[in-house]
Amino acid sequence: MPPHDHHGHGHGHGHGHGHGHGHGHGHGHGSGNEKALAIAATLIGVFMFVEVFGGLISGSLALIADAGHMLTDFAALSLAWFALRLARRPASWRRTYGFDRFSILAAFVNGLSLFLIAGWIFYEAYERILQPVEVAGSLMLWVALGGLVVNLLAFWVLTKGESDNLNIKAAVLHVIGDLLGSIAALIAAVVIIYTGWTLIDPILSVIVALIILRSAWYVVRQSGHILLEGAPDGFDRRTVATLLEQEVRDLVKVRHIHAWSITQERPMATLEAQIGNDADAGQVRDAIKAILHDRFGMQHSTVEISRLNSDVDC
Repeated sequence: MPPHDHHGHGHGHGHGHGHGHGHGHGHGHGSGNEKALAIAATLIGVFMFVEVFGGLISGSLALIADAGHMLTDFAALSLAWFALRLARRPASWRRTYGFDRFSILAAFVNGLSLFLIAGWIFYEAYERILQPVEVAGSLMLWVALGGLVVNLLAFWVLTKGESDNLNIKAAVLHVIGDLLGSIAALIAAVVIIYTGWTLIDPILSVIVALIILRSAWYVVRQSGHILLEGAPDGFDRRTVATLLEQEVRDLVKVRHIHAWSITQERPMATLEAQIGNDADAGQVRDAIKAILHDRFGMQHSTVEISRLNSDVDC
């Protein structure tokens, strides 16, 4: 966590006004996301075995490869589900923020796995261009169609409710990658059936891999920013300082502003507010907290008050 610049008394006050709301907000959406992830993981996990069976019967490497992709997605969705389950555990003396951050770590790992998936698809495409693989087009068509239906169901389940959670977004991107893979397999199967041109399979795979790479970069960048304690979106401490000094009565100067997020739903901030010797510390503190909450969405803020001619905190 970022340093609090000796926020002794101020931290206790801030905790009482902000932390309860933010923590409850994050957990309020967790159960719905949990159920969605469980259903999506089950759908993909079951159909993964169908693809393996279809690939072995037809001798289609394309179907077996797609089954491997689905295995990775199943693992990613299961990890996301476990992260949300773990995040429900209450905070303790050792982990004062609870386990919410684990979901961001899971999203980061899922994003990295998308890079690995894209790299594997590039490699397989290169190998198939050099040595074209015979594909049973008819069976490939039916299995790919089944995969499309399953992935559409998984996508619908994951996106029908609240989806601001970064972990859910990472899971959705995994499913989109699989969905695009199924569409590409369908197109390739139709082309192979009617023309016998097997190179369409690796060509479409490369296009899908490029889309996956774009998604992977988004997830890794967002989750990495949170893990590195970056400021929440829309929070510029220079703008915040200027706004507070202009709008809060008796506030002389704002210093040592820090802002970060436990998860996307739990942004937090700490700062030191310098006030006049005769100012009401409680009123200034409440006014600052109100602006941080209403203008910048800060669910928890810690405000340390100091007097102009005193080193003693208020």
